[in-house]
Amino acid sequence: MDAISLALAGLFFLVAVLYASVGHAGASGYIAAMALMGFAPEQVRPTALALNLLVGGIGLLRWWRGGHVRWRNVLPFVLASAPAAFFAAQIDLPRERFSLLLGLVLLVAAIGVFRHADSAEQEDRETAGRRVPWLPGLVAGAAIGTLSGLTGTGGAIFLTPLLLFARWMPTREASGTSVAFVWINSLTGLAGLLHATGSLPPMLPLWLGVVAVGALLGSQLGLHWLPVRGLRRVLGVVLLVAAGKLLFA
Repeated sequence: MDAISLALAGLFFLVAVLYASVGHAGASGYIAAMALMGFAPEQVRPTALALNLLVGGIGLLRWWRGGHVRWRNVLPFVLASAPAAFFAAQIDLPRERFSLLLGLVLLVAAIGVFRHADSAEQEDRETAGRRVPWLPGLVAGAAIGTLSGLTGTGGAIFLTPLLLFARWMPTREASGTSVAFVWINSLTGLAGLLHATGSLPPMLPLWLGVVAVGALLGSQLGLHWLPVRGLRRVLGVVLLVAAGKLLFA
């Protein structure tokens, strides 16, 4: 076991804790960590999605048991995003301008999340019990699924701020919806990517164990330990990390 593998294990743990606390699985963080450590490009996207599957699966179980996953609100996004992510993962595009645009979008989203954090409790009371409209949900799901497949992320970094800005649901339900979305999206994205090209590294079992512990700790933070305004601020940090990865990778 070399030093790079151990360093990545530590970074993956921190990413899993941070992202799992807001209902994400961490793909953008894993990708940034692997890029920082000079990881083989052909293994970056499948490794990130494999880690996403485990962290997202643990998160989905915990957020669902906590009562924050309403499948009626998950379905519009998943139905459109799953096929879009599968096919988009097989496309290899020049990423410089594409990543710059997405990074700026996430930067703006992070600023918005921070600005609205103090009013989170009031917004949550006003949005409790709302349903996602089918047509806008399907359109958003297809767009996010395409972005997810192209970038190798699970898509939650795009979905959660959309749910909050559109005022479709409260903060913790947005996290629960996102983790359900990201798990299904990562599954189809990984299948599409492995169908096209890519391989999984031999150190993957160790990294899976590390992120599993991180997912348990992070989901505990998001479900029980962080207040709603704190949860939104953590989301803002996650969006900043994702934006930095896209802007400076």
